[in-house]
Amino acid sequence: MEFSQKTKDIINAAQDKLKEQFAEVEEIATFNQLKVLNAFQNNNVGLRHLSQTNGYGYDDIGRDTLCKIFADVFKCESAIVSPLIVSGTHALTLALYGVLRPDDEMLAITGSPYDTLKEVITGEGNGSLKDFRVSYRQQELKNGKIDIQSLKDNIKSKTKLVFIGRSRGYEWRDALSVEEIGEAIKAVRAIKNDVCIMIDNCYGEFMDYMEPTEVGADLMAGSLIKNPGGGLAPTGGYILGKKKYTDLVAGRLTSPSIGMEVGSYAYGYKDFYQGLFMAPHIVSNAVKGSMLLGQVFHDLGFETMPLPGEKCRDIIRSVKFDTKEQLIDFCRAIQQASPIDSNVVPFPWDMPGYEDQVIMAAGTFVAGASIELSADAPIREPYIAYMQGGLTYEHVKIACMYCVEKLVLNN
Repeated sequence: MEFSQKTKDIINAAQDKLKEQFAEVEEIATFNQLKVLNAFQNNNVGLRHLSQTNGYGYDDIGRDTLCKIFADVFKCESAIVSPLIVSGTHALTLALYGVLRPDDEMLAITGSPYDTLKEVITGEGNGSLKDFRVSYRQQELKNGKIDIQSLKDNIKSKTKLVFIGRSRGYEWRDALSVEEIGEAIKAVRAIKNDVCIMIDNCYGEFMDYMEPTEVGADLMAGSLIKNPGGGLAPTGGYILGKKKYTDLVAGRLTSPSIGMEVGSYAYGYKDFYQGLFMAPHIVSNAVKGSMLLGQVFHDLGFETMPLPGEKCRDIIRSVKFDTKEQLIDFCRAIQQASPIDSNVVPFPWDMPGYEDQVIMAAGTFVAGASIELSADAPIREPYIAYMQGGLTYEHVKIACMYCVEKLVLNN
């Protein structure tokens, strides 16, 4: 595709405004790259750790060492990292079922969890937490932030787990910073010290100098086909934090009698190790791409989240459109700019686990990997598209040109 000079000028003008922000993103990437490198070196990673295993996977040194590296990187006691975890939703579900018991209460303090978790928590007759007599309440956000003052009224004696969603889900709000999460954790501890505080960390890894486990989170979960897989992990997820909780979760992943003593992977672990090693750099590319797209669409008169000049706290960029047609055109432009399935035209559809029809653009090497450039949106007002990922900054820059040509210059 050839781009007009007007499109190039729009992109370059936006890029020039972001030089200082890009420099900060690169500093964070260097810090996190050293943290990951140190974890590899401290665990004496060798070629033997990359090899495949089969059968039960007893004494699988590749699996066990990968778990140790994640625990080191995220500064916690224990980690479960496994290709047997199929998604971020699966990782979060394992964590919830591992910790919660009948008559316990789960309290979400960041409003409604992501769409695919709702049936896990409050579904009827489907094996949900509700079916097992786990009660659920939620505290709404106040101006997009955790309402610290209301915590004392909402945390009860039977509250067993406090849930914090770091990213925005399908909401018009910014993601939470690690500092904000830390303040909320401190406030929760002052009210009820023995509660398990769990973080949905999807889209948030390597965004800053610290992770939520470094500010007091007990348990944290995410997907390997998002940030920490570096675009190379073909599947998988992680749950990490305090050992007393990860041991319980391991019993749900396999069985209480064997936990993390088993679990082979016949394809080898190279992509998981190399993906984690690449992750700080890949995340920085995605963040810079998000900043560019946000600046471009802001300059063109659209509302974006976060605002230009504000620090990105996850890899997601929200763009608000005036019409359903604009939103669909945006997602189609992202698909058209993809290296895989660029000829495919996405349409809204009834996607499992979602309340509204969803349109998804994901021409990715790993199916559905949102660390790769992708975009999705529920078809409902306000018409907000959520763009994320980008293995290279240059790719996102080119995708921005596709979007400008399709939505602005051709209309």
